[in-house]
Amino acid sequence: MLMSFSSTQCRFLTALPVYNEAAHVEAVLDEVLQVTPDVLVVDDGSTDGTGDLLARRDDIRLVRHDANRGYGAALATAYAATLAGPWDGLVTIDCDGQHQPRLIPEFIAAAGSADIVSGSRYLQQFPGDSAPPAARRRINAKITAEINARLGLALTDAFCGFKAYSRRALRRLRVTETGYAMPLEVWVQAAAAGLRIVELPVPLVYLDLARSFGGALDDAATRLAYYRTVLDRAEAAVALEAAATAP
Repeated sequence: MLMSFSSTQCRFLTALPVYNEAAHVEAVLDEVLQVTPDVLVVDDGSTDGTGDLLARRDDIRLVRHDANRGYGAALATAYAATLAGPWDGLVTIDCDGQHQPRLIPEFIAAAGSADIVSGSRYLQQFPGDSAPPAARRRINAKITAEINARLGLALTDAFCGFKAYSRRALRRLRVTETGYAMPLEVWVQAAAAGLRIVELPVPLVYLDLARSFGGALDDAATRLAYYRTVLDRAEAAVALEAAATAP
């Protein structure tokens, strides 16, 4: 059942980071617009015609990066656009068909009592769930466990891109990681700021089994080591900021 939004409800922007998604973008946007009228697409330098498809639409807000900057950079643009506008918060959803737009209202509702609402593909099983690629599942499990141990969190899925953020949370986040490791930086900063985090179960759907993480990061061991480097760097930055502001 679709949810209608009254003027008295919180107004969230829904943002989709997009890079070369001509095959999926219009169908996904049509689904998203059934549940929320406030939609931003960040086209991260697409070269496959995605930009032309988006430019023809008059039912979305569009920001285009002149060149591909990375997943984290696209989300940083969405954060800034939300804070620059009248929004109470932000929902982020991927455009490759993995996430179900019908769940957006549930994320917005949950954000009424949380700072970050994060989808989890491992919190609950759904009929028809995919089998995750073994290397990706192993790395997700390792990094999620390390985040929990380092930061005192209780996450079950460190990397799901389906999220809702309160405006308060966005004000506390300073994203510098431009790639797929960007969520790790978010968790470190969120824990340091004492933000309230909840997870919502989402179906486990893998459609991009051949995804490239970028050059050497396609090697699982290299990617795992890089993720740990990002965590170390983010923790060091938080500690440095805390020392600088200490009385």
